[in-house]
Parts: sequence; C-alpha cells; structure tokens
Amino acid sequence: METVPFYPMQRATECPFDPPPGLREMGPIGRVRIWDGSTPWVVTGYEAHRFVLSDQRFSADARRDGYPAESAAVAERIHDFRSLIMMDEPEHGAQRRMLSKNFTLKSVEAMRPRVAQIVDGLIDDLLAGPNPVDLVAAFALPVPSLVICELLGVPYDGHDFFQDCSRKLFSQSCTVEETLEAHVALQEYMLKLVDAKDTEPGDDMISRLVAEQLRPGNLSRAEIAEMALLMLVAGHESTANMIALGTLALLRHPDQLAALRDADDPKEIAGAVDELLRYLSVVHVGRRRVATEDVELAGQLVKAGEGVILADGASNRDESVFPAPDTLDLQRKGRQHVAFGYGSHQCLGQLLARMELQVVCGTLYRRIPTLKLAIPFDEVQFKHDMVVYGVRSLPVSW
Repeated sequence: METVPFYPMQRATECPFDPPPGLREMGPIGRVRIWDGSTPWVVTGYEAHRFVLSDQRFSADARRDGYPAESAAVAERIHDFRSLIMMDEPEHGAQRRMLSKNFTLKSVEAMRPRVAQIVDGLIDDLLAGPNPVDLVAAFALPVPSLVICELLGVPYDGHDFFQDCSRKLFSQSCTVEETLEAHVALQEYMLKLVDAKDTEPGDDMISRLVAEQLRPGNLSRAEIAEMALLMLVAGHESTANMIALGTLALLRHPDQLAALRDADDPKEIAGAVDELLRYLSVVHVGRRRVATEDVELAGQLVKAGEGVILADGASNRDESVFPAPDTLDLQRKGRQHVAFGYGSHQCLGQLLARMELQVVCGTLYRRIPTLKLAIPFDEVQFKHDMVVYGVRSLPVSW
C-alpha cells in the first residue's frame, strides 16, 4: 500500500533553498496528508497551479467543508476572524477594491524615495554599529516594518509587539491557544487604532478606510481592524524573509552577487528581484483552496469538497517553464513566477514588495561590498516550522 507523504515536507539540509525533494517527485499533482489526517491534493506543476488560481470552482473560503487549513489554530479561528485572502467573489473583490488604490504603480513609485531613505538610514546604522551583526534584526525586519507602518498609520514604536504576535500567527509549532491569543491581541490593538483614526485622522490607509468605509457604514470597526491586521502582518513578514534569505542565497552565489552589485540598470535589478522571488518562493506551506464541484486537473479528477494545496516553490521550479530551474540566474526573464500567486487573489501588495526589494538589492550590496556570512553556513537556522520560510537570524560582517 502506497504511503501518503506528510505535508509540509522538510527542505533538504544540503539544499535549503530548494523545495522539498519529495514534492517534485510527485508530478504535477499528488496526494499528501496534513495535520488533521485529511489527504488533500498538492499541486506542483506550474500550469495546474495557475489553472486552480484562475478557476472559480476552486474556493478560497476557509469555512467550506474540505478546506485544508494550514494548522489547528487556523481551523479554530476560521469562523471568528474573516480575512480578505479567505473570501470568494464578489465579497473578495469588493474588499480588495477598497484597498487597491493604495497599491497602484503610481502610489508605490511615489513611496520609492522614502523607502530609499529608510534603507540608507538603516545601512548607515549598520556601518556605525557593531560588526558582526544580525542582519535580520538590524535590517531585514526593520525595512518592511517601517514601510508598512508608515503606509497604514501604525506607530512603529509598537513593532516589538506586532512582530512577536506575527511570529506566533505564522508559526506551525505554537499551540492553538498561543496563536489565538496573538490574533486577539493584534485585533484589539487594531480596533483601538481604528478608534484613534476616527477621532484624529492622518494621511494614512487606516484613516482613509475609516473615512470612506466606516463612517458611511460599508464596513464595521472589526472588519477594518481585520483588514489592517492582514496588511500589517503580510506587509512585513514575507518581505523581511525575502531580504534575509535572498542575501544568504546571494552570498552562496558570489558570481551572481557581484553582477547585482555592479548593476546600475533599474530593469536589471528588477529582473534580479523576480528571479530571487522565483528561486526562493518563501510561502512555505502553500496556498489553499477547496473544489466546489468535480474538476479534472492535470489528468486527475478532483472531486467537490476535496482540498487543494498549491506548492509555490515546486511550481516555480517547473522545468517546462523555467529551464535549469534549480540554478539561480539573475539574468533570467522569469517575471511569470507564481511567488505572488495568480488570478484575482494575486498578492495585493506585490508592487510594494517588489519595489522594496529592488531598493534593497540596488543599495545594500553596493554600499557594503565586502558583506559576508559571519558563521559557517551549516550553522544557519532555517524556519522549517513557519508559514513563511526564511532564516531565524543572519550574522554578517564586512
């Protein structure tokens, strides 16, 4: 009898940047077992991945029977905390449109000078501070945290609190109680902030949501707080992990790092960022859907009520789309990757994330050209137990 592998799988110690080898041996689609004993499908093929994310017969609604929740904690809070990313149309589209004007290309590009100022300021602090230093704590985490705080109107002096709560929300090893407590604490924090913005509005996203959606009665305080919570957590976690993990990957590929360090064409830097996004694919546990009717997918019949997990990392290493997929090639034309998803649920903040990473990649390695790992590579601790993959710390010197 064939054994159904457990998911998420561990990445190989000798190849920590690669998706788990077991995933890629399954073909474009296969069965896995998750924490609750259920056996949803996992999609590893690129075309099947995009098909699922563009077909409304696959629902993102976590309240539906058969939805493959990431953990017991997620399953526990599904009915109490409704997130934009777990909604179907038309509700999803309606809420997304309330936020989208904050993430247009024009809006994001208008933020680029401020992001450059934040990045340069943190690099100044690095160069003036201790050497070696943990790049995660001193740079990778502060960059996107400062940016999303300014965009939302969240006081940055609360970053220790919301970063700690965020770690618990993204952890696969925290207890259900710890995760729920973190979510409740963050929601209460956001509710107080919504009230503060109602009394004293500022030039920020939460203030605009209060004025445009709360006062006319389109959204409740709790709905705005949940939207802001999602933006705050998602707005710093993935980008912070990409900065640190991307730096480590580049240090392990010095020829690619040298080419990026010398690059002065913004298009070349943008292409390098997309290749790093494809190569690393930090969404470690995959995106989740459930079929609402029978659908044939990559030669398999997915029945109504069966869960589907989309493995970003494996799909972004599909050799039919990306030749030599296991090679980090910053000259690759690979913007069609699925690191930000695909279809109507494609990451709302992808332009912001790309811009932040472009500023970091165009600045950090040029200003600190001798940057190097301060510990042996095999001592780096990777986040195998987190929803978003990365490193726990990154000691570097120069």
